[in-house]
Amino acid sequence: MRPAELLRAYRIGAVLLRHGLDELIPRALRPWPVRLLRHSLFWLGNRHKDQSRATRLRLALEALGPVFIKFGQMLSTRRDLLPRDLADELALLQDRVPPFPGEAARDRIEASLKQPIEALFDEFDISPLASASVAQVHTARLKSTGEEVVLKVIRPDIRPVIDADLRLMAALAGWVAWLFPRNRLRPVEVVVEYRKTLEAELNLMSEAANAIQLRRNFEGSPELYVPKVYTDFCRPDLLVMERIYGIPVSDKGALEANGTNLQLLAERGVRVFFTQVFRDSFFHADMHPGNVFVSYLHPEDPQWIGIDCGIVGTLNREDKRYLAENFLAFFNRDYRKVAELHVASGWVPPETKVEEFEAAIRTVLEPIFAKPLAEISFGQVLLNLFNTARRFHMQVQPQLVLLQKTLLYVEGLGRQLYPQLDLWQTAKPFLEQWMRQQIGPQAAWTTIKEKAPFWAEKLPQLPDMLYDVLQQAQRQQHQFDRLYRQFHHQQQRQSRNRLWLVLGTSLLLAGVLLLNGPNAHWAPWSLAGAAVSWLQAWRSSRLGA
Repeated sequence: MRPAELLRAYRIGAVLLRHGLDELIPRALRPWPVRLLRHSLFWLGNRHKDQSRATRLRLALEALGPVFIKFGQMLSTRRDLLPRDLADELALLQDRVPPFPGEAARDRIEASLKQPIEALFDEFDISPLASASVAQVHTARLKSTGEEVVLKVIRPDIRPVIDADLRLMAALAGWVAWLFPRNRLRPVEVVVEYRKTLEAELNLMSEAANAIQLRRNFEGSPELYVPKVYTDFCRPDLLVMERIYGIPVSDKGALEANGTNLQLLAERGVRVFFTQVFRDSFFHADMHPGNVFVSYLHPEDPQWIGIDCGIVGTLNREDKRYLAENFLAFFNRDYRKVAELHVASGWVPPETKVEEFEAAIRTVLEPIFAKPLAEISFGQVLLNLFNTARRFHMQVQPQLVLLQKTLLYVEGLGRQLYPQLDLWQTAKPFLEQWMRQQIGPQAAWTTIKEKAPFWAEKLPQLPDMLYDVLQQAQRQQHQFDRLYRQFHHQQQRQSRNRLWLVLGTSLLLAGVLLLNGPNAHWAPWSLAGAAVSWLQAWRSSRLGA
């Protein structure tokens, strides 16, 4: 390690000790490096003894800065790995980062665009509209059209800080994995996953592409609006988007004052989520309150506004089928079906005993379903299912973890807006309709319509393709016949060789026996016959080689 990294490692250790995080490890299980660190830095005692372990962890991550704050935010989504109290507390982490000077933002923007801001924008506001750990947002107006835009720019010199902290995290994860080989947190894998997430967030072109895709998917929709991206001005460290005006979804008072239909807004949030997941296989995976607004326009027909598309999730056809069938089995409380689906889809090993898995699922979920449906958390049901499946060696996929996190966000927002929201009742018709579209005559007809242009294009080529297939089949048949004849002849030669060898061996034994008997004069003839037999076997094998 470099001296600067050693100093950073010391500061991280000091922060962890000041918050008593070494106490998270049971005393009997503390390895000698932790005990040595505690004894050598004895003056750095726990200064937050009145706080819970979860609060102390959150405060420590906030004290360590942006990279660790984002790491905590990512960890809060891994409810399949963390105890519930830690996950709930880490979900409260916010980027409390002071803005960097507007002049520095201006310089960085001009360096990215390779021309002065005044050449492209009017009314550039040197004071940031918002500031976070990785990027900062300023407002301006396009010179060419007069449209209002926001410019999101990556913080200067953030990359070296992130790289250094990520190296330390990787080293720490390796130590934890070595000291606690049976821990369920899988620290090395978690840090690798975090690195990928952070790398994507540092490339604003990736966020631009996600926003364009999401906007296209909901073009003209009354339920969700995604701001326009001005791709001509976007760079890896600069994103230029349409400026939107909306009411923060967390400000229920302002929504009510605007006359918003909160029940319809909450139900539309659920439909938007399931549409993204099951229709588009592409969903906004960071729908926390800071990234969601509601349009001021037509409050009786409210429209969601989604921003910050840096994190998205995708699902393949098998994932969607797995989720839809499981959700419908939940609705019907068919735990046997849930267990069979897990085994059939390969999410748990094929040797899993369905009866045992069914019993485990029933034990976990039946108490939840004792409540009225309107009080049941869809996200918690999914979380409990994943946790139960992990006991049967299910490896939870990252895309499903993102989906679970997003579902918890959607549920939380929906019930904050309209506490009587019955998410199950809202989702079930959508899922049933989607399943009808995937199975049966309607699905077959949809497939035919989708494939018809391709088939029409290939139809004139069909005779040539059929002729080529028949020719290839004929060539393969000739080749098979030739190989069969060669194999048959080889088998015949091997059989003859074995016969000559058996005959030669028999004549040799007979000659040896005759040498000591009354008919010794026949022995030379017998030995000569053995030699001839072996010579014939050798000659036959050479001819067949």
